[in-house]
This record gives sequence, structure tokens and C-alpha cells, in this order.
Amino acid sequence: MIDFTIPADLAAERDRVRQFVIDTIIPFERDPRVTSHGPNDELRQELVELARAEKLLTVQAPEEFGGRGLSHVEQAVIYEAAGWSTLGPVAMNCAAPDEGNMYLLSKIANREQVEQHLIPAINGHRRTVFAMTEPYGAGSDPNQLATEAVFDGENFTVNGRKWLITGADGAKTWIIMARVAPNPHIPDGPTLFLTEGGQPGIVIERTMNTMDRNYVGGHGVVRFENLVLPKSSLLGESGQALRYAQLRLAPARLTHCMRWLGAAERAQSIAVEYARTRTAFGKPIGEHQGVSFMLADNEVALHQCRLTIWHACWLMDNGAKARHESSMAKSFVSEELFKVADRCVQVLGGIGISDETVVEMIFRDMRAFRLYDGPTEVHKYAIGRQVLRG
Repeated sequence: MIDFTIPADLAAERDRVRQFVIDTIIPFERDPRVTSHGPNDELRQELVELARAEKLLTVQAPEEFGGRGLSHVEQAVIYEAAGWSTLGPVAMNCAAPDEGNMYLLSKIANREQVEQHLIPAINGHRRTVFAMTEPYGAGSDPNQLATEAVFDGENFTVNGRKWLITGADGAKTWIIMARVAPNPHIPDGPTLFLTEGGQPGIVIERTMNTMDRNYVGGHGVVRFENLVLPKSSLLGESGQALRYAQLRLAPARLTHCMRWLGAAERAQSIAVEYARTRTAFGKPIGEHQGVSFMLADNEVALHQCRLTIWHACWLMDNGAKARHESSMAKSFVSEELFKVADRCVQVLGGIGISDETVVEMIFRDMRAFRLYDGPTEVHKYAIGRQVLRG
């Protein structure tokens, strides 16, 4: 049977995380280092040290690498608490894309790669990127991958262009997806490479202007221009990138949902407090049916989203891949939480579209969440195919 009881020690840690975010992290939300492209590296490092001091840094990491080895369900509880502020996951080093990249590296990186890239990332000393999406190639359909890696038996030469590469500016660890051209040495096809950032051949053209601002470094446009990588830069096996990407994506879809559930709860709490104190037509606006129904719809949605996340996490903790269930969770939760944020803006009225509260920022970022790790339509397409297969 499924037990919905949160163990006492996990509940206590959840409460500690939430209080840490409220007391220590939320005051930084109006820091000028939170730029239009997200918090800068200086602020990230300061926040990381605050989490480290509380022993809350990268708690999700495997125990062998210094973390607590949280199960997926345990992550759901803790990440929801961390997500009360969009800076919470940044401080605790469980924000995208680093959280998903660390998970992937823990599964397929060799010992040398673990020492060079994973452990420094877990310790909060470097940021990582996953460079897949292309302007006219890989995106929702990674089979359209256009970036090419030519192998001469010793080195790869990579050429191509990527965009929407989260955190590209300043990242020290790069996971690059490129298509290995046919050659007599190794299997061809989509392949992952692991390398240091800032080297010749990695050209960051610009940081894109986007509606969201919660990811360190924003979203970059990147060009690989005769980037030379040794054979040792292979991450996993040549030609297996799409399989590895799926390994990363199922949990990453859910961790997005966990963090944004916390943000949506924050928006709801602000709207509820406003509805209690703002009056119109002779009584608090929360006593008007139109407003109370919106708050009620939010409460129902938050509950449904939490249960949907927990179910998919429970399946993975019990050995299932849960690709179907994680797709359902991502498509459902992202749509419902956006509706929650939208209703919160409506309840707040004029101040809802201003930066007087964080609800306006949560609303904009929540709109972007509907596209992260696959838009709703792609997930529904996959769900529909699974349903038809029976």
C-alpha cells in the first residue's frame, strides 16, 4: 500500500528548510545581483555558503559523494520547501540545470570525470550546463540534432550552434550533445561529451532576453567552432546520448515540478493574506464568492499536483522508470500551477501585476516552466501514444 505519512524526521527537515528559506534567503530577493538574466555568480556563491553553513547544500547527492542520498519522494518534500523562494534551490544547489546534470554524472561518469566535474559541482564550486537545444535542430525532437563531431581516431572536432543553454555564461562544466559522424573507429550517432568551459572553440555569442529570471547565467546562445575534444571527453558510450538524456529527463521533469509547487504555494499564501485584509463593497474580498472560489480552486490544484508528483516519485523509488507517469506529472503540474499563479495575480488586483510582491515574478517564471524539459504538447503526444499502445 502507499503510505502518505511523512516520517517525523523528514517533516522536521522540511520545516527547517522552509524556515531557512524564509529567514535567510528571501531577504536576497530584492538584491540588485538578481538581474534580468537571473542571480549572478557572486550572489549564487554567497547563497551557497549560507546553505553550506546550515548543512543544507546538495542534500540530494549520493552518500558516496557527500550527500544524503535522498529518495525521489524525500526530494519532493524537501524541494517543495526549498522552492518557497526561487533563490532557495539556487542556495541549496538543487536548481536546474545543475541538479539534473549532477544526477546524470552520478550515473554514467567515469572515476576521472567524477573527480574533475561531479564532486566540485556537488560541493557548490562550479556550475554545469547541458547543451542540446538548437535553433533549427534538436529541441523537443532531439533526433533533429545538427551539431556534428568528427572523430579522427584520437580527437573529436565539434561544430554547431546551440541556444537556450541555461547557465552557459560562467559555467565550468559542459555536457555537450553532438552527432558523431560516421567513422571507422567508434559508433556514430548522438553522443554526449564532457568538458571544461571557457576553452577555445566554445563561443558564447550572447545571453538571450527571456521572461524568466531565476536561473544563474540566464539562457545563452553558443557556437562550437572547431572545438577539439580528446576521446577521454566521451561521457558514457558513443551513440547513446538519447538514451542517457532519457535517464536524466524523467527525474528532472519531476524536480522542476517539486520546486515550482513550492513557489505556487508561496503565491497562494500571499493571495490568501491579501484576501483577508483587502476590503471592497463592505467586507474583505475573500468573503466574496468570486475571490473565495479562486482561492479554493488553487488549494485543490496544489493538492492534486502534490499527489501527482509523489505518485511518480514513489514509482521510481520502487524501481519503475515512470517515463509515462513523469510525463503526465510534468504536463499536468506545469499547466495547473500556471493557473494557480494566474489566479493569484487576479486576486491581488493591481498590485498583482507589479513587483510589490513576488507573485508577478512567479507568474512569469511559471509560464516558462510550461516549456522546460519539453512543452506540454510533446508530453501529451507521448502520453497519447502510450495510451493507444495499451
